[in-house]
Amino acid sequence: MSVIANTPKPPYYAVIFTSTRTEGDNGYSEMANRMVELAEQQSGFLGVESAREDVGITVSYWSDLDSIKNWKANSEHLEAQKTGRKSWYASFKVRISKVERDYGI
Repeated sequence: MSVIANTPKPPYYAVIFTSTRTEGDNGYSEMANRMVELAEQQSGFLGVESAREDVGITVSYWSDLDSIKNWKANSEHLEAQKTGRKSWYASFKVRISKVERDYGI
């Protein structure tokens, strides 16, 4: 995921997931790839950007708050969340923001 998401004209929403990992992969990479594939199938999904070094940051973009709510409640995503809390993350924070303006080249 080294591509900048091609989002529509604002407003839209961003879910910012910031995390620190535990030691070892423990199936994390495979599940992270699966979550992107699954998110891409969800209504209202607009794109995703991700980077990881000491701190990982994944930003997913959504058309509206209902789409975010539905994604959070997706059964496969719920299982990944549960495993993440138990095995993959030393800490994490989720922030939801409304994008009112964007620009770039």
